[in-house]
Amino acid sequence: MTSRNKLLIIGASGHGRVVADIAIKMNRWQQIAFLDDDEEIQSPIRVKVIGKSNDAFTYINDYDIFVAIGNNKTREKIQTQLGVAGANIPTLIHPSTIIGEKVEVGIGTVVMAGVVINCCSTIGEGCIINTGAVIDHDNVIEDYVHISPGARLAGTIKVGQGSWLGIGSVVSNNVNIISGCMIGAGAVVVKDITEPGTYVGVPARRV
Repeated sequence: MTSRNKLLIIGASGHGRVVADIAIKMNRWQQIAFLDDDEEIQSPIRVKVIGKSNDAFTYINDYDIFVAIGNNKTREKIQTQLGVAGANIPTLIHPSTIIGEKVEVGIGTVVMAGVVINCCSTIGEGCIINTGAVIDHDNVIEDYVHISPGARLAGTIKVGQGSWLGIGSVVSNNVNIISGCMIGAGAVVVKDITEPGTYVGVPARRV
């Protein structure tokens, strides 16, 4: 699909405002607006709320549409519905990002300021690669994963769909993390995680 010159961002909370800031810095869209279900929400940046999230379907022909919702399952549900309806869903990458050769980043993914993604890694659809995260070589990050600020992933790691890696977490090389996991802030993962659940501590253990 051809990119449009207007962008609609679903979600005007803190995460959505960071997404909007990235979109502004990309200098790709002439007009950017929010949709949000909270009628009281006010945007402190120069992007206005013009309707509710369900209104997105009436704007499909005129806007690129990006889902800026932090909850992985909610983001997946809305992005999937938009895709079925034929929405043009962009990828947002902050200009300060360092991306190596042979890196693929899926639609609906946002890559925030200061991120490093090294050679031959694949980032799926609808992911959040948050501020200052490092993803080293030959990683596979599946769809709708959230890599939190300052997380560090060594080489040849696989993170399964819908998982969430907390702020400052560390994953050692050659580790697989199954879908649907939550890795706590500052946790250190040194071996494969084969059972969904919440993992905390150094080394990370299921709780």
